[in-house]
Amino acid sequence: MIGCQPENQAAVVRDGRFSLAQGDAIGRRADLVKGFMLFSDVALADCREIVASAHELEFKRRQTLYFEGDPVRQVILLTSGCVKIMQVGKCGSEVILRLAGPRDVVGAVGGGTRLSYCSTASALQTSTALVWEAPVFENILHKYPTLRRNTARILGQRLEEIEERFREVSTKRVATRLSSEIARLINRVGQSVNGAVELSLSREELAQLTGTTLFTVSRLLSRWEQRGIVRSRREALMVCKFQALVELAESDCGRRGSRI
Repeated sequence: MIGCQPENQAAVVRDGRFSLAQGDAIGRRADLVKGFMLFSDVALADCREIVASAHELEFKRRQTLYFEGDPVRQVILLTSGCVKIMQVGKCGSEVILRLAGPRDVVGAVGGGTRLSYCSTASALQTSTALVWEAPVFENILHKYPTLRRNTARILGQRLEEIEERFREVSTKRVATRLSSEIARLINRVGQSVNGAVELSLSREELAQLTGTTLFTVSRLLSRWEQRGIVRSRREALMVCKFQALVELAESDCGRRGSRI
């Protein structure tokens, strides 16, 4: 479990009032999260009160946020970076369940304080987050019904994504699964770089996301690279032609035969 200590703040309480520095930090947090799904339709004054009870953390690349089986002690809202949510098989093989990017809640949310994590979370790149202790966040949910409604929407959205990916694994060719997943990830964790969009993912991680092998992913990416759709390197993928990628994702409709 991550060791969470409050951020080092110059702010102190004097004469019963927060210092200006702390007030500015809370205002900055509130402005940042106002557009997040978790805070949709939550008044700015309420946002300020909610984020005041969180602390800011930075996770280094490859740092583990929590392990499968750990008790849920915190609610983590990413403000930058990317975190992979995964399960590890008995022989040590990893399956990536989803990637979380800025604006995403990592792990459990609104499920009570007696749950355990059913997966492991690890930072793919340096990431920052607002973190609430689980009992504190549970009290916040009771106080703000809009926030509670938003957590239900987030959980519903995750379920829809899982169902969509399961359908793709069951019915679609690997090429379609891979192109569809890359297209989804562009919107969630992609970063614009010199007119292209970069995903900080290795070929092995893309294979773990799409339920296929490293060999197959390498084959497909090499083919797409020849067509100028993507450029790949050891731990990153550049998407140069997004529309061509979308067309690949849609090209499986009505097709039968090869699974690649």
